[in-house]
Amino acid sequence: MALNNEPVFPANRHALYETHGYSAAIRSGDLLFVSGQVGSREDGSPEPDFAAQVQLAFDNLEAVLKAAGAATADIVDVTTFHTDPEAQFATIMDVKSKVFDSAPYPNWTAIGVNWLAGFDFEIKVIARIPARA
Repeated sequence: MALNNEPVFPANRHALYETHGYSAAIRSGDLLFVSGQVGSREDGSPEPDFAAQVQLAFDNLEAVLKAAGAATADIVDVTTFHTDPEAQFATIMDVKSKVFDSAPYPNWTAIGVNWLAGFDFEIKVIARIPARA
């Protein structure tokens, strides 16, 4: 049985994905594969304040999840990318602890990178979409 892969886009963000040629997320069955989300403003530019950039990346992630009928509680797997992991760790953990405030937590892989197209933090996830009512 072939699955139909369905692109998912949050409201008001289509141009950003069209410009760069990818989908915000792909729904495949009950799984949602979310592309890396960054702390971009509506015009696509990076938020300069690092803590605000991390929060905005999570906000953008939540908008994609919502567009698919999911929420942060449905996240199974997280991968984050950091331009300076050691210096950024405390700030990221502060935001993360507000989003994932109780167990069970999703599994998480953090990767240090040297380039994120002008950003300093990126988060991509896999979520299980709850059954539709």
